[in-house]
Amino acid sequence: MIDVPAELAAQEKYNKEAGRAFIAALPDLAAAFLHRWNLRVTGTSMHGVSALVLPVDRADGTPAVLKLQIRDHESEGEPIALRLWNGDGAVRLLDHDEPTGTMLLERLDASRMLAHRPDVHEGVLVIARLLAHLHTTPAPEGMRRLGDIARSMLERTPAALDRIPDPAARRLVADCAAAVREVADEPGDRLLHWDLHDENVLAADRAPWLAIDPKPLAGDPGFDLWPALANNFDAEDVVWRFDAMTDVLALDRARARAWTYGRVLQNCLWETEDGRPPDEADLEIARRLRGRTT
Repeated sequence: MIDVPAELAAQEKYNKEAGRAFIAALPDLAAAFLHRWNLRVTGTSMHGVSALVLPVDRADGTPAVLKLQIRDHESEGEPIALRLWNGDGAVRLLDHDEPTGTMLLERLDASRMLAHRPDVHEGVLVIARLLAHLHTTPAPEGMRRLGDIARSMLERTPAALDRIPDPAARRLVADCAAAVREVADEPGDRLLHWDLHDENVLAADRAPWLAIDPKPLAGDPGFDLWPALANNFDAEDVVWRFDAMTDVLALDRARARAWTYGRVLQNCLWETEDGRPPDEADLEIARRLRGRTT
């Protein structure tokens, strides 16, 4: 019998009926895939907001993890991306059930997470180097696309601006939208991770660091920088991180800045549409990068 952690069960507030149905079915779903793939649970379960991860051994003794997650437009692309990356910079996919989104993944060392390293600058450079590997892969047909996301954001911006009472914050969000409008016609075609922060980087025997838990989309590499700018947030460090990452990735800084504004805009839209003010750290990232042309 698999116990569902209370923190994971609470995720139903994000997915309403679908979330409740997923949580209710999770013990039986786990049991079914343990039997189907001949797996033995070998440790304590782990979880994120919408996924349960069980450390297991395969029939031949190979260590792995069973990841059970609610299906949505983000998680549906995860096995596709992992299969294309094929272990180059990311965790390796061992098996996948398309109808449920359940995945069997190689087991990395969860005790050696990049977030545990004290040197934040080292962490930023590790993330940049991983992104450099991941971005060499073109996105496949059918992957959700940054161009569609950008168009949706620009359509929603006027209503969001009306909900922001602070004039300085409203002006900054409008500036972010204006920057996105300038690059929206060239959204890029690389396979992006979208969520590569230091808790989504684990060590392994076969590689110093590997990325996990992508929310993939097709787009411009500049749209992948924001997590490392916001992670362990330090306003004074924003420009250093941005410069370091664009150097490693050999990105045009003006274009990368515009797509970073796009991530800020995306976050601000989510906040205002849920009745909250824009996050101050997001606004500060935009302020720190404003006017930077080199």
